[in-house]
Amino acid sequence: MTHVQQARTGRKPVPAPGRPPESSRFERPVSPTEWLYLAGGRLAPPFAVQIVVEGTGTIAPDALRRAVDEASEACPGARLRRRGRIWTDSGRPPAVRTVDRLGAALRAPLAPGDGRSCEVAVRTEGATTTLVFRVHHAVMDARGALAWTADVFRALRGEAPVGAPSPLYDLALLDALGGAHREPAAPRWRSPLAGVRHGRAPRWQRRTLHGTHPGLVAKTAAALADLAPGATRVMVPVDLRRHRPQLRSTANLSLPVFLDGGAGAPWEQWHEQLLRALAERRELAVGEEESAARLPLAPLAALLTAAHTATAAAGRYPCSALVTTLGRIGPDEVSAPGFEARTVYSLPVQAPFVPLSFTAVECAGRTELAMSHPGGPRADTRAAALLDAVCEALSPRARRRPVAAGPRRSVPPLTLTALLRQQVDRAPDAVALTGPDGTVTYGELDRHSDVVAAELRRRGVGRGAVVGLLADRTAKAVAGLWGVLKAGAAYLPLDPAHPSARIAAVLADAGASHCLTDSTYRALPGPDCPAIVLDELPVSGAQPHPGTAGPDDAAYVIYTSGSTGRPKGVVVEHRALVNYTHWATDRYRIDATTRFALFTSLAFDLTGTTLFAPLAAGGSIALVPDEPDHRTLRHLLTRSGANALKLTPAHLDLLTTLGIEPRSFRVLVVGGEQLRGPVAARAQRMFGPDCRIVNEYGPTEATIGCIVHTFDPERDGDLPAVPIGLPVDNTEAYLLDADGRFTGAGEVGEIHLAGAQLARGYLGRPDLDRERFGHLADGTRVYRTGDLAQLTDAGVLRCLGRTDDQLSVRGHRIEPGEVAAALERHPGVRRAVVTARPPRSGAEPVLCAYVTGTAAPDELRTHAARQLPAYLVPAAVHVLDAFPWTVNGKVDVRALPDPFARPRPAADVRAAAAPADDAKDGHRPPESGRDPVAAAVAAIWARVLDDPDLHLAPQDDFHRLGGDSLTLLRMLAAVAADVVGPAAEPAFDARLRDLIRQPTLDHVCAAARQALATRPTEHP
Repeated sequence: MTHVQQARTGRKPVPAPGRPPESSRFERPVSPTEWLYLAGGRLAPPFAVQIVVEGTGTIAPDALRRAVDEASEACPGARLRRRGRIWTDSGRPPAVRTVDRLGAALRAPLAPGDGRSCEVAVRTEGATTTLVFRVHHAVMDARGALAWTADVFRALRGEAPVGAPSPLYDLALLDALGGAHREPAAPRWRSPLAGVRHGRAPRWQRRTLHGTHPGLVAKTAAALADLAPGATRVMVPVDLRRHRPQLRSTANLSLPVFLDGGAGAPWEQWHEQLLRALAERRELAVGEEESAARLPLAPLAALLTAAHTATAAAGRYPCSALVTTLGRIGPDEVSAPGFEARTVYSLPVQAPFVPLSFTAVECAGRTELAMSHPGGPRADTRAAALLDAVCEALSPRARRRPVAAGPRRSVPPLTLTALLRQQVDRAPDAVALTGPDGTVTYGELDRHSDVVAAELRRRGVGRGAVVGLLADRTAKAVAGLWGVLKAGAAYLPLDPAHPSARIAAVLADAGASHCLTDSTYRALPGPDCPAIVLDELPVSGAQPHPGTAGPDDAAYVIYTSGSTGRPKGVVVEHRALVNYTHWATDRYRIDATTRFALFTSLAFDLTGTTLFAPLAAGGSIALVPDEPDHRTLRHLLTRSGANALKLTPAHLDLLTTLGIEPRSFRVLVVGGEQLRGPVAARAQRMFGPDCRIVNEYGPTEATIGCIVHTFDPERDGDLPAVPIGLPVDNTEAYLLDADGRFTGAGEVGEIHLAGAQLARGYLGRPDLDRERFGHLADGTRVYRTGDLAQLTDAGVLRCLGRTDDQLSVRGHRIEPGEVAAALERHPGVRRAVVTARPPRSGAEPVLCAYVTGTAAPDELRTHAARQLPAYLVPAAVHVLDAFPWTVNGKVDVRALPDPFARPRPAADVRAAAAPADDAKDGHRPPESGRDPVAAAVAAIWARVLDDPDLHLAPQDDFHRLGGDSLTLLRMLAAVAADVVGPAAEPAFDARLRDLIRQPTLDHVCAAARQALATRPTEHP
């Protein structure tokens, strides 16, 4: 059997009489293709496939050697040496070399004849480590090299290698697949480097493009054709493993198809050619490899050298370029303990008779495009221009920029404590805080916060620490916040209304060393986090504390809903907050006469505008400690002295129902969810034309607010959603499509934010950091918001929904997975699905849950309320026998039933609304059976819920009808105004807390009757 026959069949030769049987080790023939590669490697060393992995961290040399040994045992193709025309397993693992100069290592020759066909080169510089997996092309193709590389990292992670034990290679597989013979083609295609003198030494150039690029091969071919003289032929290697998906072999299993075209042909034509070639399986063909393999290696190398010299002199090659794509490689696939991969790319083989070679790898949302070409000064310049042209075809430079950017402005490298210190020094006797307990000056706030800082420092709290803040909206809470910052620590705001289990879990997750509390909540932090009671600290007496934090230190950690059921802490630094504060004081025209009202939770990052901006500008904060309802909001608007508000659109909508016309307000900053034009228009009429309404967009991860738009009643009043506008100072917004490519004018893309206000990341969650915080190809750090947007013809951004399941309900970002996980912790629930649905047509969506199991809806809402904040408790819970499924095996959300459907027949509203047991409140229903109080309250429910056909029963719960916390407040305000009246309103207001906890129709009616009974009797 000849060597060619052996290569063709894949069978080993029978040993001659008297010869010992061949070793049981891995062996296979050198195929004709590989014989050519061995000869060509002498002409263009190193003739190697080189997979480069760049990342941060280090890998211990001994651990890497063990991993290479283990992976090479599973992939014996990495240990081959040549014995004549047979590859055999040498049993010796590839070398691992530590190198100082990566360039020299990339050009170092490999010696497959001596068993040095593969190696790993490692270079560490600072925090960056680069690993290069090098394989001589005679023993592996790029897919084989990737298989071996992936197994090395599996071994480093302690996982079992997948292995590639098959000896199958290209021609043997072709026999099995019924391959054909390819007709030889005359070398008539000119090089894109035609007319440029160059040498043989390979050179590499690389570009990184953001996103993935469908049609990359065709677009590359079209770009080259437009720049190359005459006709262009592009060679595209095709992996034969596509015909045997389960095949695990590192051998050369790639054969080419050829695409032909000329300048001006659109890339779609090239793409059609490629698809047709693949459909017709044109790669299953061989050319002149078998004839060449009949020659001994040295004469074949000499023949190739002469032919290549003549070809290069004439500038006419068998093809113009080679273009291949290796697909997608996830960074996790090539990461290991202590080493986190950032990117992967492949340096193409510089082969004889191929003037240019391109290799593309998709990794971490980017496309790494590398090119090899013969070296030489003019060749380098010309090749770089060609590579830039290919990049321009894939990602036009005009799109590689922010779709909108805020002004570049210098911001002093200060901390928040430094901003407060400036105001204290400027006007220590100016009022900083107002509230029910009187006023607090800047000097008093400064001295009280010094006391808190001193106490924290005495307990060992300093830079890098996290301190909980569990308090109502009081002067002591504000002083506590500033005291934490002065101590150099980060504060963790907590909402006392949240379940105690959640408060304890967040403190533990954040690693809080202590928790500042009001005396009312001293027991809530739990035994694992020492409480410091603010009420028990003196208000002065400590030495002034200058503050020890720097601009890059954390200022606060705020927890938001988490998709896995675990809340996530966002770490925001002083630098980001100072940038926002400087911008906000300017844009919102905040000065010493500005007073913001603080009535939202300290644990809501929207509150940051109120906490920081006025104090940085010498203004003041009006503290509103009571929970917002119609009483407190009316007092806020008319008697607090406030002239500025930061609030959600839902709060703004509620304010417009109070029947007040405040005229002293200068600015309303609205954020947290989508602002509807009609709501903003009503508010503009209510507050007057001199009050600016600003729509502020900003996820927690981008520090309070980063894109803004001032509402224009004429332009925006009828819009379903007011535009979010343009970025703030030192902030950029990019819009990227689903493939990560930059969008053009009018196209929809996901908002990616960059600039000075990005958070440090998620506390202790590197997995989430990798998912949400990334870098563009040019190194720009960005945050993926998940929000879709479009740049309008007016040049402003408008939001168009989400790319994921995250919901926004009443200003809160909600991950449905967190709510579902809480429900599934109930023993009577098998599975839970959470979504947002409107309770009726035209209404705002509310949180709804669907479960399978044995638990009752009321039981599950109570269970959720014990674990989750009120805004995460579903308004409706629907128990199903089974979920509807899509053909893809997912829950069909669209097929879920309406949780607000009311099965009972319609009845007269007033009759149905009659109380079930009114005698307990000392009032009997009218003998006619028609109760005017119940009828009036039912009418208000129908109006507030925007359902004129609503039919009610006494036990109906406002929440189950689709009402949420703010529509509930609106309903109670209407009952107080329209049913109870001013004289009896104080008595009704005294029961508000009970009604908020249990808002059933009969309870509201009973409270209204009881209040009416307190009115003074009128005598004629």
